[in-house]
Amino acid sequence: MDGSDAQLEARLRTMVSEQLDRHVTRLHWLPGELGLRRFARLTLDGEDTPQTLIARIDVPEDPAGRPTGVPPEPPLEPVRALLERNGLPVPGRLGGDSEAGIELLEDAGDLTLRDAANDPGLRSELYAEACDLIPRLQRIEACAVAAFERRLDAPLFAYKAALFADHALPSRGRDTTSSERACVSDAFARIAQSAAAAPARLAHRDFQSANLHVDPSASRGQHLTLIDLQGALLAPPEYDAVCLLRDSYVELAPTELSMLKERVRNALPDAPSASRFAERFDLLTLSRKGKDLARFHFVARERGDTRYLRHVPATQRALGAAAERVAKRDPHFAALAALIAELPETPCEA
Repeated sequence: MDGSDAQLEARLRTMVSEQLDRHVTRLHWLPGELGLRRFARLTLDGEDTPQTLIARIDVPEDPAGRPTGVPPEPPLEPVRALLERNGLPVPGRLGGDSEAGIELLEDAGDLTLRDAANDPGLRSELYAEACDLIPRLQRIEACAVAAFERRLDAPLFAYKAALFADHALPSRGRDTTSSERACVSDAFARIAQSAAAAPARLAHRDFQSANLHVDPSASRGQHLTLIDLQGALLAPPEYDAVCLLRDSYVELAPTELSMLKERVRNALPDAPSASRFAERFDLLTLSRKGKDLARFHFVARERGDTRYLRHVPATQRALGAAAERVAKRDPHFAALAALIAELPETPCEA
């Protein structure tokens, strides 16, 4: 443990003592994900509840992780409180120091939908429950919370295009050419135009299986807890469904995917037609999976974190299938589909 970690741990212990009148008997740092934010599980003394809580610690954000000129993500509060007031299953806030970027939250456990999806007895029920959260999010009325001032807009799509060109296409074993970069940029600009024309609804923005924690002992229909809420913004109605159903960590069978897409579509406040939903779903899959693929390669090369390379094949399958369908609807996407078809099938070739 270095000095900064020792100081942080001492601060967390003091915070719990002063705010909760409890003592920390154990502090365990949890493994990180793609982001830089840190989390620790604190075990508390006594027999009162809670027995554990999660300390969520913000760290200085890497400006390269967002488009130039776009401000960093807002803090967790007040969007967490907004979702809580509207009945969404989110961790309760137990204390913390929001100005310092430290939140003490209810412990949602270690089991995520990503892992629980391997249990056939839980899988269908959990995915139905997750799908039903999407329209509930979209029915939250706009208010003075930063999420309603943020939007999945053209600069964000341009940023995703640059990520894909810079970090995904080079997995073919060569640099991306200027004409290829222009092809990607043009295609993602067309996706941005489609998104701008769609209804703008509140979206979690990273509504994937790793951010849905599961309590298998909970009553029916109440298993899930949403985490990683601070990135919420306005997006087309299909966006969270793309994050969930085209997840890189859990591949859904075609019949399973179709059934869940219809479950979401029929419940959305804007109730798009089946054809419009399918069109926007595929376009958003291109941008979402293109960004995910780029991030997997980026963290492997720049941070030496190769954990996510095993999810490259599934990501490319989703990306390729969507590209084929989009290119059949709109020939402007044929060149992008051809580039995606060139990507190596396995990450070891990258």
